[in-house]
Order: sequence, then C-alpha cells, then structure tokens
Amino acid sequence: MAPRKQTNSYNFPDPIDNDVLVGHGDVMSDFLNAWENRNAHPVHPVWMLAGPRGIGKATMAYKIAKLVYGNVGDFFIIDISRNIDKDGKPKPDGKSISVYTVRAMIEKMQMSSMSDGWRVILIDSVDELNTAASNALLKLLEEPPANTLFLLIVHQLASVLPTVRSRARVEKMRPLTIGQLRQLCDTFMPDANVSDETLRLANGSFGRIASLKKSGSDAIYDELMNFFNNPSGNSVDALAIAKKIAPVPALHGILLDAIAAFGLADLYPIATHAIADIAKINLEPETAVFKIIMQIKKCL
Repeated sequence: MAPRKQTNSYNFPDPIDNDVLVGHGDVMSDFLNAWENRNAHPVHPVWMLAGPRGIGKATMAYKIAKLVYGNVGDFFIIDISRNIDKDGKPKPDGKSISVYTVRAMIEKMQMSSMSDGWRVILIDSVDELNTAASNALLKLLEEPPANTLFLLIVHQLASVLPTVRSRARVEKMRPLTIGQLRQLCDTFMPDANVSDETLRLANGSFGRIASLKKSGSDAIYDELMNFFNNPSGNSVDALAIAKKIAPVPALHGILLDAIAAFGLADLYPIATHAIADIAKINLEPETAVFKIIMQIKKCL
C-alpha cells in the first residue's frame, strides 16, 4: 500500500485513517447488501461515489476498501499525492493526475498475486484525472478484471467522461445536515467555537468547516453574514469586509457560499464570472469583491 498522507489540524484524520463516518447510511447499506449477497448476485465492479467535496466520500471509500480487500488482497490508491511523471518520479504538486500514474497502477495490478483475495482500486478523484489518464482508466473499465472492485470518488459528475460514468454504478451522496456537521465538529474539534452561520455557509461540507477553522476564515464568514442580516449594514461596512476577503483568493469562494445560503440562484453565475475575472483580467480584487457583496445585499 502507498504511504499515508499527513493528517491536518484539529485532529481531523486523513480518510484512510478515519473510522468515523457520519451520514450516508443509505449508500453504505446499498454496498453492504450487494457485498453480502455477492455469491448469489455478482457485485458491480465499479462504484462511483459522487457528491460535493468534504462530505465524507473518501472516508466511505476507504471503509469499503478495507472491508473488501481485508488485508489479504491488494489495495491500489490513485490520487494527487501519489502522482508521478513520465520518469516515474513523484509529482504531488500537480493539478491533475497523470496517465503515468494510472499506467503504473495497472502494471502493479497485473503483477499482483491477489493472494486469493479481492483487489481494490481507489481513485480520489476522477475529476482530477487528465484526459489521457481518463482514457487509460476507461480501457480498464471496459473489461474489469475478476474479483476487482473500483471505487471512484467524484466531486462533479459533469466533469467525468460519459463513457466512464456509463460503466459505473453511480451513488449520489448528499451534503451533510446541520446536525451531522455539528456532530463531526464535536468529534474532531471539541474545543473549537463553530457558529451556526459557519455551519450553514459550509453547505453540508465538513471539510469546508475544517479548512475554515484551520485558516481562521470562519470569523470572516460570521462577519459577512452578520452584515447581510443587519438592515443597517451600509457600503462602509461592506468595504471593510471586502478588504479582508480580497487579498486572499481562497476566500473569494465564501461569496458564492453566501449566495447559495440565501438561495440567490440568479446571482450565482454572475458572481462566479466576476470572481474568475479577478485573476483572469487583473481586476482590482477589493473593488470586485465589494461589488459582489453589495449585489448580494441588494437582493436580500
């Protein structure tokens, strides 16, 4: 098995080490039922776990993988941290998973003895495979090897090749509820003060909350939402918040989260393009963020 990734702050373990799965009982039940009855009805060889980032897809995939290969079979993992280049050298800083990474996995799989057990191939995530890597995976999925289970993690189904999607059993996993998010916060961040506003703005993603707490950005979330909920909030207040958000590109997404939280569907594409233009055409970040904040306020 490949080496584990580093764990992050707040004792939130890497999915491979995480035994706590909150929510998604329907999907897990579907798999367990299929696995337990595999002698009567063969298990579908390709399971695609699809849903937003940070809701527990990888945690579920690793739990399933451990159940299937049972420390007897072989387990192959493909993700950005295990990415390699054409010379076989590590390339974990890439933005996409290379075809060389997929080919290396296929070669290892072909040489594996299987030890009379099942083989599991976990890809986290299919969205990050480049075109050549997706095509290499497709060829493997066209005739899946016997006693081999593919667990494909997907953040956006639209980004997956239709031919890959058509060969999988797609399980759509829903965002977590506020109660489930609070349960995870109590488990992994018991001493952290996570506001209800942060929970709402996370849009069902605990990974989002962990990231916000790690960076301290949740305080800006609260300030932004307090502004929107305050009838007396004015342009001076909006500008003060814009000055905090604008210098950090990673924070620009909280504007979209706010739009989603308020159900302003018509404003979402406008704001998305405006945020993209900040980097694309070198717009003044502070001014652009301020305009988006005021647009949201006007719609409330």
